[in-house]
This record gives sequence, structure tokens and C-alpha cells, in this order.
Amino acid sequence: MIALVPLDRIDSQAIESLLDRAFGTDRRARTAYRLREGATAIPELSFAAVRDDGALMGTIQCWPVSLVCDDGRSLPLTMVGPVAVEPEWQQEGIGRALMERMLAAVPGCQAPGCDALMLVGDPEYYARFFGFTAERTGGWRLPGPFEPRRLLARGDSVPDCAGMLAPRVRQAA
Repeated sequence: MIALVPLDRIDSQAIESLLDRAFGTDRRARTAYRLREGATAIPELSFAAVRDDGALMGTIQCWPVSLVCDDGRSLPLTMVGPVAVEPEWQQEGIGRALMERMLAAVPGCQAPGCDALMLVGDPEYYARFFGFTAERTGGWRLPGPFEPRRLLARGDSVPDCAGMLAPRVRQAA
């Protein structure tokens, strides 16, 4: 049996170790890490999957970011990810359950940008199961290399402007 619990109940070193196993120790060089730099994960939208014996099986983290539009506006968004699952438990529905739990928490989230989600991921998967699309992301830029077709968003408040995505530093609660 697996329970989904708030991520802040989990030891941070256990989370980092899981991320290393799921994505490799070179993961911090990815563009997504530049978008999260200096930010604190949004607790209301970050969860862990744990077994009955307390073993960590997976995590989802969500981060405050901003889209700095070319017209000067700075609009809050929430970056979804990473979604990490222990390698031997991948393809068992844990990542999907974590995404569903996070999406269920969005309506109650009070942080700015919770109603405008974005991620970098497989469009066929995230569109099919979770409604993320590249409809409004065509003019967005990232602080590093990325595949434009993998830049996806979901939510009524997702901005439709050209601009640069950047970290949005928020104070821990």
C-alpha cells in the first residue's frame, strides 16, 4: 500500500537521493533547475508517495516561477516537476497518482500562480492524461536549452505573451 503525504514530512536528503536515482547525479545541469534556482517548493502542491514501511517511492514538487513578458509584465506561474519515482517502481502508476494528487490540490492553493501550471515534459503523455498543451507557450523562452514542443501549460490563468521564464523566489512558510 502506498500513501500520498505532504512532501515537507520527508527528509530532504531522502528526496535528493531519490532524485539522483531517478534522473542521475548530473540532473542539476538541466534548464529546469535554472528555473527553480533560489526558490522554495510550494508546500500545498508538493507530495511524496511512501510505502507502509515508510520507504520513499516517489515525489512531485511544484515551484513558483514567473513569466516576464516582453511588454514588461511579470506574471506568476507554477512549475510542475520534477516528478520522480524509484527506478524499480516506474511504470506502476506512482507518478500518475502524484500528478493527480497535485492537480486535486490546485483549487485550494493560495500561492500566486497556482492556477497557471507549466512544465517541461512529454506532450503526448501530459496532454492526454492531464490536459497540458503548448497552445500558449510558443513565445516563451527559458534560461537554457529546451525543446519548444515540450514546454507545456494548463490553467485558465496561463499567460499568452512572449517572454522569459524565471525563478520567483518566495519565502518559506
